[in-house]
Amino acid sequence: MPKNLLAAWIKLFLLAFIWGSSFILIKKGLIGLSPQEVGSLRIVSASLLLLPSALMRLKKVPKGRMVYLMASGFLGSLIPAFLFAVAQTQLESAITGVLNGLTPILTILMALFIFRQKQTSKVYLGIAIGFVGTVILVTSGEGSFSGINSYALLVILGTFCYASNLNLIKAKLDKIHPITVTSISLMLVGPIAIVYLLGFTNFIKNIHYVEAAPLSTLYICILGILGTAIALIIFNKILQMTDPLFASSVTYIIPVVAIIWGIIDGEKIHLIQYMGMAAIGLGVYIANTNRASFLQEEGEQPVNE
Repeated sequence: MPKNLLAAWIKLFLLAFIWGSSFILIKKGLIGLSPQEVGSLRIVSASLLLLPSALMRLKKVPKGRMVYLMASGFLGSLIPAFLFAVAQTQLESAITGVLNGLTPILTILMALFIFRQKQTSKVYLGIAIGFVGTVILVTSGEGSFSGINSYALLVILGTFCYASNLNLIKAKLDKIHPITVTSISLMLVGPIAIVYLLGFTNFIKNIHYVEAAPLSTLYICILGILGTAIALIIFNKILQMTDPLFASSVTYIIPVVAIIWGIIDGEKIHLIQYMGMAAIGLGVYIANTNRASFLQEEGEQPVNE
């Protein structure tokens, strides 16, 4: 294996480990903090870390793009941060991680219905299989079908936000460097998160009086710093070393990492839920790989995480 390719694989697994660990970090954060505190603190920590980069890159943003960067901040960061935190008060981190893997499928569906992009029959097959897996996870509880789990729907809504953001970036921000998009979009929504955290939650009080709060705060700061800033740098480095198709394969590793963390933490996952997870993984693989091949033939770039 060439040294450059070996380095790319190492970075890919490191990225999958960081993103796949996000869900267990949220779970640990919820021990001492409320979902609202977890969501806002995650954005605050990430936006503060990337603030110097955002300020340096402001002049590089073309006129008229700032509104799209604000929208990207809401769709790609602020809204999902709160949705995932609330959802994980009632969902195991492993299941949340697998449902998050639906992002590529939802991205493809939006590209199909909104941007009228052509798809192959195998892509539709992958979407159908992924949908079956989603239905299984949304309706299964305690190892049986027990009605719709509204908290699982929150995760799906969060992945829909991610998918909307990816399509927004592709349509309106594709000429802007990814680090510029991320840093400035976080800078624009960061003040909202700061005001909410300090003015509308008991975060300051909890830090002093809730025993688990300081450690939970550390977990969420790690999530914000590693899961946003550091992960973005690694992802862009992988893109420079390889190609979008290789980089998109991180999509298939993230749920595996989330499941492993869930098992280590003693989460109880039933057979029917494993079946749903497997269906989602298979569906994403079929849809994403066939779509990537199709776009390469058409001379376009595939949409990635």
